[in-house]
Amino acid sequence: MTTTTTTDLVFDQALRSAIVTTERPPRASALSASLAFSWRALLKIKHVPEQLGDVVGIPIIFTLLFTYMFGGALAGTTGDYLQFLLPGSLVMAVLMVSMYAGVGLNTDVTKGVFDRFRTLPIWRPALIVGGLLGDVLRYVIASALVIGLGLVMGYHPAGGVIGVLSGVALLLVFAFGLGWVWTTLGLLMRTPSAVMNMGMLVLFPLTFASNVFVDPSTLPGWLRVFVDANPVTHLVTAERSLMDGTATAAEIIWVLVASAALAAVFAPLTMWIYRNKQ
Repeated sequence: MTTTTTTDLVFDQALRSAIVTTERPPRASALSASLAFSWRALLKIKHVPEQLGDVVGIPIIFTLLFTYMFGGALAGTTGDYLQFLLPGSLVMAVLMVSMYAGVGLNTDVTKGVFDRFRTLPIWRPALIVGGLLGDVLRYVIASALVIGLGLVMGYHPAGGVIGVLSGVALLLVFAFGLGWVWTTLGLLMRTPSAVMNMGMLVLFPLTFASNVFVDPSTLPGWLRVFVDANPVTHLVTAERSLMDGTATAAEIIWVLVASAALAAVFAPLTMWIYRNKQ
């Protein structure tokens, strides 16, 4: 009995010395935790590159299809219409891609990994903020594809490189703010397909009933009221102005305020649902 007790004590001491350190590792900061989840989002793309199909397909299809189908009828030539369409096509492509912030979060919920992350001793919003930051890569890819394709097709931004980059930067800010709407839906809906369907239901009216494809002055009065109040219309107007080199401070400030308002409303709502979700 004494031998067994002594052996147990020696084993216990050896085990403790192997697993116990003199110092407890410091808790991850909010920034480092968010960046870790951003890296996780990028690794998903690395391991499942097929998920970029929509990021590649939507910009190419929209830009080619609408330019060559409607260009001659609406503007006389496809070249003239491309100058009008491309900033709107850029906005439409990125906003369509942005809803996958909610789809990805809902996938984590349905697979159960969401509950594991909530038990970790990290900054609570890190999972969601990191995912949104990781999705910025999708937006950049979609933007590059639309602009690159537009240049090949004959688009000439009067604002030059600075105007184009400024337009993309403003669009990324708005897409990040809009992403909080999708994360809210991602926590409320029961399946990823439900999130996608709801996203399409919201985005299609907002993008098609805007100034993406036509000048609002050609629309009937009742429809123009909605188009003029549509935030996508204001975003497209700012994008066109930046890429043409004629942007005003009011146009840019409107988009920034709208982006901040989306985040201010839906970020706390997302986190409230996140904390209380069973």
